[in-house]
Amino acid sequence: MTKTHRTGVAGSLDDDAASAAVEPLRPEAQLVLRQFRVVFNAVKAHFQQMERQSGIGGAQIWALSLIAQRPGLGVGHLARAMDVRQSTASNLVKTLVQRGLVVSARNAQDRRAVQLRPSPAGLAALSRAPTPFTGILPEALERLDDETLSRLQADLRQLITTLALDPNGRDAQTPLATL
Repeated sequence: MTKTHRTGVAGSLDDDAASAAVEPLRPEAQLVLRQFRVVFNAVKAHFQQMERQSGIGGAQIWALSLIAQRPGLGVGHLARAMDVRQSTASNLVKTLVQRGLVVSARNAQDRRAVQLRPSPAGLAALSRAPTPFTGILPEALERLDDETLSRLQADLRQLITTLALDPNGRDAQTPLATL
């Protein structure tokens, strides 16, 4: 009878020894991990469906929907509405303009500012996209009561601290659809 070996950081162990040496996560940690998987997979599936149906990505759909809601919106206002950096919003707009989904025009009073409007092609893409345009996670968070949001915020802050991450770093303002 031959034994198979696994090679890891500590060397190689036979299957029985490797199985005995690995401790599973605590049941509570397993449950939370599964809950994260459910949320992440639902978010991912929604963004994939958005792209399949509309032909553009989730972050672009969200930006396009905001521009359609408020024709004449500027890039700075778009960035604030999406809670992203202005450079991220500019890149989203640039792509939408290049694809003919948004029209960008200079403001008559302030030539530095641009006003954004959806094109007919942009409105057509938006009409094909499933809702919510913001994505299912922001929509669900918006429906939670303040007490639940406060607990969730505190618990996630603790998780972020345990992971030794910067809660205000670059990732904090990266659209989920681009991850």
